[in-house]
Amino acid sequence: MKGKEHWFILGALLAAVLLALILRAVPPGAFPATIVEGCRFVGDIFKLALKMLIVPLIVTSVIAGIAGLGGMEGFGRLGGKTIGFYALSSLLAILVGLVLVNLIRPGLEDGKPSKVLQTAFRETQETAGEAEKNRVSQAMGNSDRKASDLRDLFKKMFPENIFAAATDNGQLLGVITFSLLFGIAITKLPGAQSQSLVDFFQASNEVMVIITRWVMATAPVGIFALIVPVIFDTGLELFAKMATYFMTVLASLGFHFFITLPALLFVLGRVNPFKHFGAMKTALLMAFSTSSSSATLPVTLRSVQDNSGVSKRTASFTLPLGATVNMDGTALYECVAVIFVAQVMGISLGFGEQFVVVVSALLTSVGVAGIPSASLVAILLILKSSNIPNAEAAAFAILAVDRPLDMCRTAVNVFGDSCAAVVVARSEGEELPQLALKKNAA
Repeated sequence: MKGKEHWFILGALLAAVLLALILRAVPPGAFPATIVEGCRFVGDIFKLALKMLIVPLIVTSVIAGIAGLGGMEGFGRLGGKTIGFYALSSLLAILVGLVLVNLIRPGLEDGKPSKVLQTAFRETQETAGEAEKNRVSQAMGNSDRKASDLRDLFKKMFPENIFAAATDNGQLLGVITFSLLFGIAITKLPGAQSQSLVDFFQASNEVMVIITRWVMATAPVGIFALIVPVIFDTGLELFAKMATYFMTVLASLGFHFFITLPALLFVLGRVNPFKHFGAMKTALLMAFSTSSSSATLPVTLRSVQDNSGVSKRTASFTLPLGATVNMDGTALYECVAVIFVAQVMGISLGFGEQFVVVVSALLTSVGVAGIPSASLVAILLILKSSNIPNAEAAAFAILAVDRPLDMCRTAVNVFGDSCAAVVVARSEGEELPQLALKKNAA
């Protein structure tokens, strides 16, 4: 299925919609109820498999990413610039998404949570009743937040029992914090000790990526099983209600792709953004088609070196690192998705809670494997950390429109990596005449 994942997933989505509509058209009792219930069972297995990956995938990827930096030759100046640019661009991407989702409010209809989407985001009547209670007690627009909210956030970053925190939905931010500290501490160990731990966590992360690929290989079946009950309950109205959310994500990605990143190229790199767009067109098309920044890496390297003129030294350092830790589009998407779900469920997120979302999106985007739909794992983590009810059902309902968004955000991720290579190259004194602002520039 390699290279054709999106067609299989889109096919599964269309088949699920068709089956659900057929079942809805049949009079009650005229078809076996086990069809829908069987889909629910298969969908539950798929969800459990993904949830199983959350903690080990995030822990191994964050530790391996941070610890691995310490062993890179010439990391000091070049690494500092690269990481600095990636942190800046990811933060800007998240803020763009945060502003637009709060302005557009795609989860609301006439100022109230969408009933159709709430139905799709609920797994059972019992959890729906609990969500309704949460909606009433925390109605949209309620800004009465205690000053302790932000203090509680920082307390959650430092759990007294890291193993208990790994199993506590509200303490996953502490697991990420511990992983960051653990990774940094590894770089301070003597050479042999440090390298053995780096090798261990990098190998462990590779194992988790392989397992993630196995689980995602079943995505067409899982998505089919998940979407059938959702469409059976809501009909095609779900897609109409998701249209505003879909456009909000696209608008956010488009703003970052066409405004934020070109502005960084112009201001920090002093190059022509339009010329760089032209230089990267092949890599961007590859990223859009495969939805995998890792699979696109060879094309990205060739485009940045041959078309943009970045040296092999700079490109070979910044781009592989970016394919691992820099996920502008993914971080933006995670932020918009979580705020959208909160709006649908009638949860008003104050400054403290939205700060949690921003920090979590920034950190988990580092740990997201560069493979199709892997950000679903991170979205589950952030939703659970934010204590949003029906988090699992909501995350999987979003899959109904996820695939085209996944293709778009991967293109943003790859373009962000290439922008970092150009900006760092310019800061290192490379001329890059192919991207010169003036036509006759040397």
